[in-house]
Amino acid sequence: MGNKGRDVPRVVCCAIPITSAAGKVLVITSRKRQDLWVLPKGGWEATDGILEAAASREALEEAGVRGRITRYVTTIKSPSTTYHFYELEVSSLDKDWLESKERRREWVDYAEAFRRVAWKPELVQGLSLSSIAPKR
Repeated sequence: MGNKGRDVPRVVCCAIPITSAAGKVLVITSRKRQDLWVLPKGGWEATDGILEAAASREALEEAGVRGRITRYVTTIKSPSTTYHFYELEVSSLDKDWLESKERRREWVDYAEAFRRVAWKPELVQGLSLSSIAPKR
């Protein structure tokens, strides 16, 4: 079946938190595996309304990020999940946030972000299509 008991794939919204002026990406540790790094992402909820709102909410919950969605990046489909990626220009970081006791966060350049999320193909693909990625 491939979609973990669901009739339709799960909808996941992912924020790519950036500061374009400094050319940095904010990465966070996975809650399940603290040795792995990810981008803020999570399931779309009906109360979110639009997909961009879910990406912003996940960034706030998982990384304490405040800012605004500036760009749709891509949609990636797998048998079990449909990922929607959005760039989020960071305006501030909360000192304490919902998952602050469960995650670490760190500003890194594109190459380091790419290296850290390389274990997760969808994250690499989304990041590589962001405006912070080197021009091809």
